Amino acid sequence: MKSNSSIRKGVIFASFTALLWGFLAIVLKVSLTNLSPIEVTWSRFIIAFVILSIYLAVRRPASLKILARPPLISVLAALCLGFNYLGFISGINLTTPGIAQIFIQTGPVLLALSGFVFFNEKASVRQIIGLFLVFAGLAVFYRDQILVLADNVTRYQKGVIWIIFGAVMWATYAVFQKKLVKTHHPLELNLVLFGLPAIGYFPFVDFQEFGLATGLEWGLLLFLGCNTLFAYGSLAYAFKYLEANKISVIITFNPIITISVMSILTILEVEWIVHEKFTLVSLAGALLVISGAVLTVLRKKKNNQK
Repeated sequence: MKSNSSIRKGVIFASFTALLWGFLAIVLKVSLTNLSPIEVTWSRFIIAFVILSIYLAVRRPASLKILARPPLISVLAALCLGFNYLGFISGINLTTPGIAQIFIQTGPVLLALSGFVFFNEKASVRQIIGLFLVFAGLAVFYRDQILVLADNVTRYQKGVIWIIFGAVMWATYAVFQKKLVKTHHPLELNLVLFGLPAIGYFPFVDFQEFGLATGLEWGLLLFLGCNTLFAYGSLAYAFKYLEANKISVIITFNPIITISVMSILTILEVEWIVHEKFTLVSLAGALLVISGAVLTVLRKKKNNQK
């Protein structure tokens, strides 16, 4: 049983990750105005890797040894994270931040389901109800957005497919990461998680796009790189102190931040980002998804727990 101190630390780290991810989708959408998903994704990984490498070289030089012989599971986790980034940003590019944040919630749900599939955990009635609410909410949200975006349905559908692909990759990464933090320092693991995708995407980067980037766009890329560094650094520590299902509950609430901010930007009629088009039906579907996700990822406490 984890101590109250460890639980408190886990909650703080997971909440910080949720806060960063709440603004992430919005900044990603803005960065895609003149840059492609590959360039933005590579920038996020390389900036996070360089900053983390410098920090560890000064504070924990021995940590750099993991780059010479990374654990196989960490390599698989890095590949999944790399595909997660590409799937999520490609989905945002084709849809909107709010839409992306709703469908990416299938990631935490799939993480919870992995316990039933791979670890023979029993699903409670609450979790079954939660799953029903998630799928019902996604169906309502998806259908209503098709009606709202009737002039661009194909683009919307492709975006949703990319986002769900990213969610599957994130859930797989999270399963690997939860195992790895038991035997490795979280920051050491992030060296591999950031470094390998940066190498993998390098051959596909069009560096001419960076030459045309404005000062604002460079600032956005720096923010995204730091967001990656701090969000996944915080998430790694959260996995160390808190159960995966509780982490999933906390990060499930990040769409509320995204939708709230996007609603304000829509009311203000800003011109630098595509406005959301949420009806009351869409919002009801989104609420069902978030509520169902919370019910799904929560597990029943054991009798020996308080």
